[in-house]
Amino acid sequence: MNNKTAIYIRFCKASLITSLCLSGLPALAQNFPSKPMRMLVPFSAGSGTDILARTVAIKMAEHWGQQVVVDNRPGAGGTVAAPLVISSNPDGHTLMMVSAGHAANATLYRKLPYDTLRDFSGVSLVASTPNVLIVGNTLGAKSVKDLIAMAKAKPGTFNYSSAGIGSGTHLNGEQFKLITGISATHVPFRGAPEALADVVAGRVHFLFSPTVVAIPFIRDGRALALGVSTSARVPLLPNVPTLAEAGLADSDFDMWFGLLAPAKTPMAVRETLSREVARILQLQDVKDRLTTLGGIPRANTPQEFDKFIRAEVEKLGKIVKAGGAYAD
Repeated sequence: MNNKTAIYIRFCKASLITSLCLSGLPALAQNFPSKPMRMLVPFSAGSGTDILARTVAIKMAEHWGQQVVVDNRPGAGGTVAAPLVISSNPDGHTLMMVSAGHAANATLYRKLPYDTLRDFSGVSLVASTPNVLIVGNTLGAKSVKDLIAMAKAKPGTFNYSSAGIGSGTHLNGEQFKLITGISATHVPFRGAPEALADVVAGRVHFLFSPTVVAIPFIRDGRALALGVSTSARVPLLPNVPTLAEAGLADSDFDMWFGLLAPAKTPMAVRETLSREVARILQLQDVKDRLTTLGGIPRANTPQEFDKFIRAEVEKLGKIVKAGGAYAD
């Protein structure tokens, strides 16, 4: 056998192996899911991330006939749950519902136990929701201007809570400080419900809460909404102005949520999951639930979500750097 023949045989073998591997991908997607699934949530039960995860998980389980277990692993702005995802088998059966804080962690933590862009594969955006600037009834602030004036009158004495270091609620608070020039100490909690409870109790001055968590407290009068973080008012809170309407330019903050899988999860599986998210978000009862919580459906493709994450890492990283809000 001459060298040319040997090279040709090796080439054919390599091509055959590649073809067999590629031909298995559609079959893999068709047989997915083949066992119970696990959806990690980096925040506590009752948080906006948790509510959306459970909404999606229930519908996946109903449609596929496989159990989808929601596993809450709160702590350190999502960095407790993330390593559990990236160490799992990249077959699509382990997912993580994340929020905007996931992209910020790439800058916020200078020694992350993972790489935000390299160690995860995007599945789909799920929804976005405005944050609502919340204060307790005993504080005495009735508007955004009142809150700013009170904080400036007593520099160094105000604080604000969040769902954890690096969460979207934390970053929105840091952005608010930068825009207004106020001084306020960050008080992180394990989730938005706990952060909101301390505002209602008067132990913390303010919070940028996801609408999915805040609206029940606003409706029953336990908390006062001063403004929303998006460019348009929230239909469920028509009398609450946007921060821009309250006089704060460049104050928009989009609190988004989405599903990630471990890196190297096959694209065919990710696309199957993405189509399932899109299907779920078109169900009328899911639409109605999101509407009552102030959420907006935002399904997209794995490729689009990967691109979106990269852009968010850059954008939110600028807020972290400007405010010096590093976690380590």
